[in-house]
Amino acid sequence: MSKRLDSFNLGDKLREARKNSGLTQEEVAVTANISRDTIIRIENGNKKITFEELRKLVEIYNIDIEDLIFGQPNIDAKDFKGIILAGGSGTRMYPITKAVSKQLLPVYDKPMIYYSLSVLMQAGIRDILVITTPEDQKAFQKLLNDGKQFGININYAVQPKPEGLAQAFIIGEKFIGDNPCAMILGDNIFYGSGLKRELNQAVINARNNIATIFGNKVWDPQRFGIMELDKQNNVLSVEEKPTHPKSDYAITGLYFYPKGVSEKAKTVKPSERNELEITSLNDIYLRENRLKARLLREGFSWYDTGTFKSYQDAAEFVCNEENRSDTVICCPEKIAYDNNWITEKELEERARELEKNSYGQYLKKVLRGIQNETNRYKFKRLLCYRNR
Repeated sequence: MSKRLDSFNLGDKLREARKNSGLTQEEVAVTANISRDTIIRIENGNKKITFEELRKLVEIYNIDIEDLIFGQPNIDAKDFKGIILAGGSGTRMYPITKAVSKQLLPVYDKPMIYYSLSVLMQAGIRDILVITTPEDQKAFQKLLNDGKQFGININYAVQPKPEGLAQAFIIGEKFIGDNPCAMILGDNIFYGSGLKRELNQAVINARNNIATIFGNKVWDPQRFGIMELDKQNNVLSVEEKPTHPKSDYAITGLYFYPKGVSEKAKTVKPSERNELEITSLNDIYLRENRLKARLLREGFSWYDTGTFKSYQDAAEFVCNEENRSDTVICCPEKIAYDNNWITEKELEERARELEKNSYGQYLKKVLRGIQNETNRYKFKRLLCYRNR
């Protein structure tokens, strides 16, 4: 006999998770190999769910069981600034990137920069600076405009020459002001059901005057900045593209810093490559005992799409994940609506603008889920009124 979750009535939460995924009961039933009647009874609280059924549903909805039961953290990052560094020459992807910025290339069904933008939005950050090359800035402005369609504020700045990641905090000094700041590289893709929890912790760290870097296990650590950790995952050292790495945990392209990061970036000395290395900036916080690491473990996916192979791998991952779950991942419009940054009407306008492709059709599916939930709520209120 199957074990059952007698302690929790998860029906409403599972319905909400399904709605957030833009899925119908029929679609979930087919994917999970569970009858539609079973899905309906679970959501209505008329059937106690088995562990096996729950396992299938949380996998389809791509959410942790803990997040499902207790809810994902609501991140309040109103005081934060966000930077997307989308400069660089993209020489590793020539000749394609001689004509177009790498961060504007499509990764399956959306521009590459949407993925990094979605991470900052999930972190609750609404004021974002996009740093581009001088020749590419107009193309980014045409794509993203001022960010209003996502309920955010987007500003732009230029990196004349690629002189290191830490240079972004000097370029963005006026934009950052006296605020904590997160930076993500425009060619990095992060995806995982517990990502919001990790971002929330990084926000808390920055408010407590602690910088946060994110580590991911890789098979070729010589290609990346590397963090050395003790048994409690405290950072012992950071080094840039070492010949003999001390660990296989790469420092990913996502960083959270407390206020004052621009001043610290100004103290970084150029490396042998004549660049202001982000590793050198992190080392300053490490020497002050103000650097923590968050490790992206099993269930997370991270792609640095700087080569043809990693770019193709990322596109295949997104394609497979979206087709498996019948959803669109890293979708700024969906995140904006979930964060109450845009209204249902604004989401509808965006869906209409994009209706000729699968991306726009997904937004329409999200809207149908919202409208069905609204109708269900009205019906429940009517029943309550009649039963008085």
